[in-house]
Amino acid sequence: MSRVQRENDQLLGGFYTVSEAARLLGIGSRQRIYHWLQTSVDQPLIERDYKPINKTQELSFWDLIEVRFVDHFRNQGLSLQFLRKVANKAREEFGIQHPFALSKSKFLTDRKRIFQQTAEQEDEKKTLDILSGQYEMYETIEEALSRGVAFDPKTALAKQWKPFHEECPNVIVDPRFAYGHPVVGKKKIPTAALYRQWLSEERDIRRVSEWFGTTESAVEEAIAFETRLTV
Repeated sequence: MSRVQRENDQLLGGFYTVSEAARLLGIGSRQRIYHWLQTSVDQPLIERDYKPINKTQELSFWDLIEVRFVDHFRNQGLSLQFLRKVANKAREEFGIQHPFALSKSKFLTDRKRIFQQTAEQEDEKKTLDILSGQYEMYETIEEALSRGVAFDPKTALAKQWKPFHEECPNVIVDPRFAYGHPVVGKKKIPTAALYRQWLSEERDIRRVSEWFGTTESAVEEAIAFETRLTV
């Protein structure tokens, strides 16, 4: 999906509030995400797809994937200032709005080079240790980030994500379905809808499957997925 297509039909881009993004990504504090989305700085960490309206923050699917990237590297101790500089340099070099949502298989070497150059310029010892450590920690982090993510072969941008790709392999987050909220099964039914119905039907999986015209296994997977999100 190109940026032109996104601008012509924003319904294809996915919509997430900060609370929804935090829940999906397992980030305990919404304030962390609000802080990362600040646009008042010269070098924004994430170049947003949607402008805030009346202070309401909405994220697109690509914004969500980039927040996931940032969260992972922040947990490794990298500073926001450093990541902002990396993001700005990567946007300039790649000529793309969302450099942290690009495929590892095509951009790993270039992205690592930008991390390396920026770390040397800023004398970021923590980052240099990650990049040059004997255990190839940077590659390990990138590998972890790519798990469960499918990329568009034409643009190399993320197009679909399975948050729990091993435990719930049929639950996907895809901006083409349900405004990007998690769906399951051939009918792409929102997991939240199945979960709520299950609770209201006294936890009767068979009745829920009949109500939505889907399989019991799809209902079970939706329940497992939503339960993991609430833990």
